[in-house]
Order: sequence, then C-alpha cells, then structure tokens
Amino acid sequence: MKLSIKIPFFFTGFWLGVFAFASAQVITLDSVLHLIDKQNPMLQEYDNKIKALNTYSEGARSQMAPMVGAGTFMTPYPNQMLMDERDKGAWMFSIEQEITNPSKLNANRKYLSSKASVETQNRSAQFNLLRSEAKTMYYQWLVAEEKMKILKENERIMELMIKLARIRYPYNQGGLGNIYKAEGRLSEVQNMIQMTSGTIEESSYRLKGLMNVPVETQIMVDTATVIKYEPNQLIYDTAALSSQRSDIKQIDKTIEVMRLNQQLQRYQSRPDFKIRFDHMQPIGNMPTQFTAMAMVSIPIAPWSSKMYKSEVKGMEYDIEAMKKGREAILIETRGMLAGMASQLARMKQQLDNYDKKIIPALKKNYQTLMLAYEENREQLPIVIDAWEALNMAQMEYIEKNQEYFNMIVSYEKELEK
Repeated sequence: MKLSIKIPFFFTGFWLGVFAFASAQVITLDSVLHLIDKQNPMLQEYDNKIKALNTYSEGARSQMAPMVGAGTFMTPYPNQMLMDERDKGAWMFSIEQEITNPSKLNANRKYLSSKASVETQNRSAQFNLLRSEAKTMYYQWLVAEEKMKILKENERIMELMIKLARIRYPYNQGGLGNIYKAEGRLSEVQNMIQMTSGTIEESSYRLKGLMNVPVETQIMVDTATVIKYEPNQLIYDTAALSSQRSDIKQIDKTIEVMRLNQQLQRYQSRPDFKIRFDHMQPIGNMPTQFTAMAMVSIPIAPWSSKMYKSEVKGMEYDIEAMKKGREAILIETRGMLAGMASQLARMKQQLDNYDKKIIPALKKNYQTLMLAYEENREQLPIVIDAWEALNMAQMEYIEKNQEYFNMIVSYEKELEK
C-alpha cells in the first residue's frame, strides 16, 4: 500500500497561516494525521495515563513511614498503694519501622512500570482508529470534489440543452415537453449538487473535530492527492503481522505485565521485617530502661501462603487464554487481509473498465448525438437519454471509487499503516 502526497508535510504552526487568511487553506492528509496525533483529546488522555503510571512506578520502592508514639508504661491507677519506687511506672517513647523485603519493592516497581507500556499500545490502537476515520473523511471529501466537478459540467450541459430547445421551439423544431424534461433533469442535477455540498461540509467538520481545531477554521483537501494500492506480502507472515498491529502488541505487553505480577506474587513468600525501639523514663527514682526488638514475618505458613500461590496459578491460566486469543486474532486478520486484497484487485479492474472503456464510449455516444442535435439532425429526448446514460456511468464510477477508497482504508487499518 502506498499513498503519495504531493504537498510537503505541515506542522502545527500551519494553523497560524490558517487564521491569518480568510480563504480556505489546503491541508494534506499527512498534516491531518499529524495534528490528530498531537491535539486529539482521546490521545491526550492516553498520554496522561502513561505519565501517571510512570510517576506511580517512581515511588514503588519506598518503605512504609516510621511510627512514633508516647505514653505511660506500667503506671498504677490513682489511689493505689505503692510498695516500691518502681511501682510509679514510667513515661514511654517508641519508634517503629516496617521494612518491606527489597525484592518485593523491586518487583513492584517493574510491575507498575510495565503497565505504562500497555497504555502506550492502547494509544497506538486508538490512533489507528482515528487515523482510519480521518482517511475515510479525507477520501470522501476528495471523491465529493470530483463528483462536484462532474455535476457542475452536467449543469452546464443541461442549461445548454434548455437554451437550444427554447431557441428552436418557436420554429417548431422541438416540443414543449422536451424543454420541461430538460428542466426537470437540471433540477435533479442541482439537487445532487446540494447533497454533494452537504457531504463536503460533513467531511470538513468531522476532520476539524478529529484535529481539535476551531470549527470556523477554513480548510481544503489537497485535490492533487494520489491514492495508490499495492498488495502487501506482510499479510502472509503472522510474525511480521504481530509486530505491526497495536492490539497484538498490547496483548504481548499485557502478558509481560502479568508475568511481572506473577513474579511479584512469588516474592510474597519472602519475609518482611520490623524493628522497634522503646525508651522508658521512670517517674520515680529508678534507672531508665529500653527495649529493642526485631521481627520477621513468616509468609510460608500454610494459612497465608495459599493466597499468593493461587494468584500465581490463576494468572498462568489467564496468560494461556490471552495467547489463544492472540493466535485467533492473527488467523482471522490474515484471512481478512487476503480477502480484502482479492476484492481490491477486482474493484481496481472494474474501475479501469469504467475509466478506459465504459465512460469514454458513452461520452463519444453523447457527443455524437449532441453534435447531431446542434445541427438539427437529432431530437432532444435522444440526447437527454445519451446524457443520462453517461451521467449514470459517471456517478457509478464515483461511487465505486468511494467504495474502493473505503476498502483501502479498511485494509490499511488492519495493517496499521
């Protein structure tokens, strides 16, 4: 698949020129996609999610805050008989610190950091959807502009027919019904012009919405854009296809995240630590005292180890399920792309037949009859019938072109190009 754009790439500063001039500015497809990538709110949402996850991972190796406390130690209730100085108790000051196993902290940091890569692939998948929508709107606008040219020419032709019919009518060289028939066809053409103008406006507003630019901005597609399709051999290589598609890479990253989460759960079997220091300041005439204690958790105890062991085993089943889903997507995509490639080849042959055989033949037929009519050797209804056949073929050609471009967009969407 190749899409050649004749106008150089525009950057965001292009819009300064847009606001500086009242007339519509020509914008290439590459410029549209660039602005969508930089300014679309849906993609900016993913950008902020990625930043948030990266920020979370920065603090993943932090230890718990220390605990301090103060109170009394072995202080008797009021009105109690004291037998000794030590019975007066003491003021007690404590400090305590939990120390999480460093291997757990490192595993948690890697786990949180890896989640950002999943969101990165989600962003790429979302951009692929927006890119496909933008291409559809851009190509729709291009087709509408081409259709508008044909309709304007048809409007000119019908006005010429009506003009000639009105000139001949007073000389009994044409019927009044022929004039009414031509006027009716002219009104139909004018209605189609209005519909095509609506299509152009719709494409314009939707593109501006995707680019997140003001609706009053005047833009125009590059009518010199050349759209070419070439089959891609990538569709027959699932390994290459998996490296191309964001949804497959998202599954791969999710599997990687789950592997890291498994490792984090396995490290739950490693002990955590706690240290505590208490200082006692006697109220009576006694020496000061202290206690120092170190504690360690025993996570391998049967009543506690069952939790993280089941987490590890459950995630293994989830990983296998995702692998099968990944395989199914690749097989389905490969078949879909092969079908699209075959259909695109047939559609291209049909368009070539219209462009090189059908439309030229009908145009020669119309031109011959129109010349005969101008020389008063043919009747207007015959000319109108020839024009209608040509017009119908041209409209079918335009519609098939739109279908062809839409199929190219779908093909590129599956390949993420």
